Amino acid sequence: MEKLAPAHLAKAKQAAAILNDTAKGLPLLRSMNWDDRWRKKFLDTGALPRPKYSRVDTTHVHEAVASARALLDGDHPVTEFVRRFSGTLEEMGGLLQSRGTAQFLNHSKALFGEPTQFMIDRKTRVLDLARHMDASLDGLDFDHLVMEGCQAEFGGVEFAKRLRPHLKYHFGEDAPRVEVRPNLSAKALAGRTRIRVKSSAVFGARDVDQLLQHEALVHVATGLNGAAQEGFPFLARAHAGTTEIQEGLAVFAEIISGAMDPDRFRRLGDRVLAIQMCLDGADFKEVFDFYVPRSHSREEAFENTRRIFRGGVITGGAPFTKDMVYLNGLLRVHNYMRSVVKLGRADLIRILWSGKLDLQDVPALAYLAEHGELTVPKYMPPWVQDLRFLVSYLAYSSFLNQVKMPGFSSHYEDALKDVPVIWNFTQVYH
Repeated sequence: MEKLAPAHLAKAKQAAAILNDTAKGLPLLRSMNWDDRWRKKFLDTGALPRPKYSRVDTTHVHEAVASARALLDGDHPVTEFVRRFSGTLEEMGGLLQSRGTAQFLNHSKALFGEPTQFMIDRKTRVLDLARHMDASLDGLDFDHLVMEGCQAEFGGVEFAKRLRPHLKYHFGEDAPRVEVRPNLSAKALAGRTRIRVKSSAVFGARDVDQLLQHEALVHVATGLNGAAQEGFPFLARAHAGTTEIQEGLAVFAEIISGAMDPDRFRRLGDRVLAIQMCLDGADFKEVFDFYVPRSHSREEAFENTRRIFRGGVITGGAPFTKDMVYLNGLLRVHNYMRSVVKLGRADLIRILWSGKLDLQDVPALAYLAEHGELTVPKYMPPWVQDLRFLVSYLAYSSFLNQVKMPGFSSHYEDALKDVPVIWNFTQVYH
């Protein structure tokens, strides 16, 4: 890779600092919050929500982006890395200005994509994965997948008590504090310095593992590692340009660590299906009706639907497409992992924990690492610190992709069609 002149590197760092300061003033998700009265009114009367969004001044975004771009010379991967961030901030500004209008969709798709878009192989779509998971898990009794006594339930206080020692073990003095709060929109919300837990929520032991793997060892870890990258401070910042890979890494972490469960996997697929429903014209009530039988309560169905329509158009056609990033990011991350292992470049797995980044940023970060401009990530999950299991799994799974599944399926479908159902394990274990 061509060497970047010291003067151009200095300008790239200057531009990065300008953009990082600008990103602090873009409250993307907070700006899409709804007044809780819409939930009560909808559940009581069926009246469609009519949320109002407070004005956000984005003038400074355009000025900062122009100033940063003026500093960036040439097409080196490092300058392109900073330019991508400037483009992300520009789209985020457009998204904020278009909330509640049809134009909102254009900015949402630019930032997060849409379910029908093809990936780089020009064949794979996240919508296909969502439909596959929906069909594969349809009718499955999730409760009978766990033997009795294996899944105790407990409240927020006990959840926090169980989580804290894990955080201390992995992060030491940098461990985020765990706070139990009565009023949260989700069961748990995580940031770099604290994790908030809803006191009235019901948790299980697997929830501890899921939050540890997903939130702590991906989101918190990359935030802390990114904060150590002094030359490019926006590597510590969560923003729309890194959401897909952050969530893809986090879901992959749940899978590879054994923390994933089918109920959660189906929920991630449902988000993609709901977004596509809205794109096809479904309004808030129609998507809510889709969610009701798939949720534990009508309140949960409302919240799931709200996620799709926040910032968009309640009557349909312009959803917030962010929630497709979990599965789309998973597909991108998994195929990246497979590819770098096949290339003998497992070193390019650990670089993903250098901060919050997109896969397109890897060449730039590898260059910075080679030239001493990137700090080695301090916090990584155990399966990344010791890559032996991951490499073994990916090598094996790459062979499975060559195996023609229909032949095996038809054989076992015929061989097992008359075999009786055996052992209700919940009773046997008891």
